[in-house]
Amino acid sequence: MSESFTHIGRPLPRKEDRRLLTGRGRYLDDIVVAGALHVCFVRSPHAHARIVSIDTEAARALPGVTGVYTGRDLAEWTTNLRLAPPIEGLQPVEMTTLPVDTVRFHGDLVACVVAEDRYVAEDAAELVEVEYDVLPAVADTASALAEGAPLVDDDLSSNLVSQQSFSAGDVARRRQEAHRVVEARFNLHRHTHVPLETRGCLADWDAGREHLTMQIGNQVPHPLRSQLAARLRLAESQVTVISPDVGGGFGQKIALYREELTVAALSRHLCRPVRWREDRMENLTAASHAREYHCATRASVDADGRILGLELDLTEDFGAYCFYPANYMARVVAMILTGPYRIADYAFEVKVALTNKCGNGPMRAPMAITSWVMDGTIEAVARELGLDPLDVRRVNALTQADLPHTMPTGEVLADITPLETLEGAAAAMDVADFRARQEEARAKGRYLGLGISTVVESTTYGSGFYKAAGIPGSGHEAAWVRIEPSGAVNASVGLMGTGQGYESPLSQAVADGLGVTPEDVRLHMGHTDIAPYGMGSRGGRGATAGGGTLYLCARKAQEKVLAIAAGMLNLNDPQGLRLRNGRVERQLEGVWQATGLTLPDVARRAYLDPTALPEGMTPGLDVSLAYDPPPMTYSNATHACEVEVDVATGRVRIDRYVVAEDCGTVLNPVVVRGQQQGAVAMGLSGALLEQVVYDETGQNLTATLADYMVATACELPNLEIVAMNTPNRTTPAGIKGMSEGGVMGAIGVIASAVSDALSPFGVVVEQMPISPQSLRAALRGKTPNTK
Repeated sequence: MSESFTHIGRPLPRKEDRRLLTGRGRYLDDIVVAGALHVCFVRSPHAHARIVSIDTEAARALPGVTGVYTGRDLAEWTTNLRLAPPIEGLQPVEMTTLPVDTVRFHGDLVACVVAEDRYVAEDAAELVEVEYDVLPAVADTASALAEGAPLVDDDLSSNLVSQQSFSAGDVARRRQEAHRVVEARFNLHRHTHVPLETRGCLADWDAGREHLTMQIGNQVPHPLRSQLAARLRLAESQVTVISPDVGGGFGQKIALYREELTVAALSRHLCRPVRWREDRMENLTAASHAREYHCATRASVDADGRILGLELDLTEDFGAYCFYPANYMARVVAMILTGPYRIADYAFEVKVALTNKCGNGPMRAPMAITSWVMDGTIEAVARELGLDPLDVRRVNALTQADLPHTMPTGEVLADITPLETLEGAAAAMDVADFRARQEEARAKGRYLGLGISTVVESTTYGSGFYKAAGIPGSGHEAAWVRIEPSGAVNASVGLMGTGQGYESPLSQAVADGLGVTPEDVRLHMGHTDIAPYGMGSRGGRGATAGGGTLYLCARKAQEKVLAIAAGMLNLNDPQGLRLRNGRVERQLEGVWQATGLTLPDVARRAYLDPTALPEGMTPGLDVSLAYDPPPMTYSNATHACEVEVDVATGRVRIDRYVVAEDCGTVLNPVVVRGQQQGAVAMGLSGALLEQVVYDETGQNLTATLADYMVATACELPNLEIVAMNTPNRTTPAGIKGMSEGGVMGAIGVIASAVSDALSPFGVVVEQMPISPQSLRAALRGKTPNTK
């Protein structure tokens, strides 16, 4: 722990755990509103079809049914979503709230039933008769981009919704100069988020006040309110968004989805509270999906494996609808790909295609594929040249002498330690000892593998990053700190937690900034009438943007407290004063001494005796602050793991997993370790087990948890953390942020380890998930090279 902090860095228990673990949490389904109606959606069984007719008569006749509504009804009550940022190569897209004429994926919305309870609503939905004219579907990017392919969106000129190219340096010349040009391929499959709590909302329109209250588990309450108000043709002052406790989000609970907008519109139309809860099948088929990239790299290298030039071709399957600009996720991957390595000449071609699948959105670490692609390219170079992959990493790694380093795309890396974490992980794994054990095991027919993956994780996403990337959006955050007349401390920020454990670390940031204890701080989040307008929780910005803003705001509040305290002590100014654990102290002859004043004493003066305040000072202790962090901050880590692959069954067993991590100033080690464990677990689960599968007609074949497999504790390894944290010099308190790098590293390191284990067979992991079936198929007919 840094000596400059009293509370930041302490491993305090998570404040919210007491209520959550004792069953006193308040999730959406715990909120009871009298007279609330329930919604159930009718969904398409086809991937692509015209809606010929919808017969709702039988459903409306069912006792308890309030009404059945279609896309034409919602088109009257809401506006369309149009995404048309001025980005070259990006086609503008527009969608109605519910489809009016055409459904575009298996699970797409067709109609909605409103009833007195959920059971009646579901029964009535079964009675809605829909006649479809089935159309040809495109279920993969190759089909979508083929000449003459059926259009997913009839308003577009093609299914290529986005295409961007970039080049820095002279990659063509580097190819000519190269000792060798090495090619590699990487195919990351489709995932979905699987939050423990599925999507849901409760909308309550107050016709007298003309005000909508929307209770919804959401990561970004204020941007959601702005979208909701605009789509309902309301002023933002007519909408309140409240997020109660949220059972997981992972990026799935950011956008305003069509179901949620429909529920809000129905409440306004019916002047009744209306609620909806998604079931698991709906969540797996129709909430949002992620990943599904196809990448190819070409590395021009010298004889030592040094990368002279790098080229990337990336194609993303974006699904049927765009709730975000279609270039968003793929562009971030391409922009930060070179990450921990010293590469000056770089070019990319990024294509994003629409297909007849559930639409894509961000999932924890939208840039997750980058570490696999970059380290996988390094390993391809090592294989091609017969070099040690660890040595090739060292040759290309950024060193402290290289920093600050401007990446080819213009992103600036500073205050990171990629070579140091690489060496830290290698030392922890004792690579030489492992190689000796690996040779012994191979002689006995056992196949061990060592994987290494170095991560440079983008965290803050300040406004400058969005501007430079051509993506609409702000990265600022806002906070307030209010000290009540009794001395009680309230604080708020525009974030909303979805299980991260924000309450303790953010309280610690306030405590150190103000000079109180974390136990004295009460945090308020997730209510748009209470919290200041902020950009919410996404990426790794919770600590850097949220914690940093609260820290600065608390420092600002402390300045006023000490100015008042100076007057109370008959001092000319607050120099030499500090607030420590709620007590005002004065430095005399280098020693901090108690003054007898406390924060409650100062607060009473501020509120109840304003005429005694210093001249020109306003009453009260209510401070607000907005902060726009640097365009981007980065944390870094190196993951290393040892696996054993059973070549007879294709089973992968992880025997050891080490992470050497530099995530800057740690607000709370308990929370950070939880984030590290959770991120690695998500990455490994996705790499080994999870997969959304569609057949050639666009039917989702993984619509239940019997088919979409998620790792449990039985499949996951113990995680060893080697802390190598260094502060960032441009952010409040030196915070860097973290939470997504574990996903990135896990995907890269498991591919590296399995490829190493199967190197005697010439098998390289180019396709995920790394399932027993895929490994057996890759090994079929192969015998090990014993040389």
